[in-house]
Amino acid sequence: MESSSSTNSNKNTGLKIALGILLALFIGTGFYTSKLYNEKKENEATLTKEKQLVMTDLNNMAKQYDIAIGENKVANQDLVDARNRIQGLMDSLKISQNSVNSLWSYKKKYLSLQEEMNVLLTENDKLKIENSLLATSLDSTNVKLAERNMFTDSLLVQNTELATVVENAAVLQTVGLKAFGVIERSSGKLIPTERARRSDKIRICYTVAKNTLVGAGDKELYVQVLDPKDNVLGANEQIQFGETVLNYSIVSKFNYENRNLNICEFVSPRGEFAEGRYTVNVFNKKELISSTEFTLE
Repeated sequence: MESSSSTNSNKNTGLKIALGILLALFIGTGFYTSKLYNEKKENEATLTKEKQLVMTDLNNMAKQYDIAIGENKVANQDLVDARNRIQGLMDSLKISQNSVNSLWSYKKKYLSLQEEMNVLLTENDKLKIENSLLATSLDSTNVKLAERNMFTDSLLVQNTELATVVENAAVLQTVGLKAFGVIERSSGKLIPTERARRSDKIRICYTVAKNTLVGAGDKELYVQVLDPKDNVLGANEQIQFGETVLNYSIVSKFNYENRNLNICEFVSPRGEFAEGRYTVNVFNKKELISSTEFTLE
């Protein structure tokens, strides 16, 4: 009887030990599984964050291309193609798997596109400068044509009374009036733009045409810049000529030496430039002698 009781006791003890071992293994397995699950979640969160950073960088790059493309009247095909490649990469990244290898591949492609963008935007800036120089050359040609027209007009005027010639012709006239928004770099370089939010100033350029009937010396003309709501930009000061009151943006002062004189002035806004059509008028005292319009988008 004692032997049977001892045997049962040993079996119970063995069973308890086995159950203890199984319980320990179960708890250990549960802890290890929980740890693996938490590490997986952390890795997924990190990869998701890194993926979003790459997406943000690509989106910022796309915006830079949009600005550069918008500044050109005729789209630069190289810029358009590069912008499309960025959009394609963004679309692919959105549906890509969150893995280290996949994310690293997209980062490498982003760095490659960044280098390409630096080259393309530099070339685009050079192209805009060349176009600006070409426009200046064309304006110079227009000035010469205007001189020739003025000479022809002067021959016709000779058939009128001398008093009328002196009264009407002995005044300064301007030709080639043009105005446009410019971006002013920290280096002082000016870049023409048609974008209102990119414009720092308005540049107004014109040529005071040669007129031998006007005496040499210090002269001044009044430049008036009107925004899309007909507000006078710049100084917005008044001057009266007889019964006429003129609101002007800036006084253009110069020394006239009986020859063509190129003049450029700048007008800055009190706030941001509004989008729309702007009007620029040049007055010789109360007389309007030149006018032009341009648009900022």
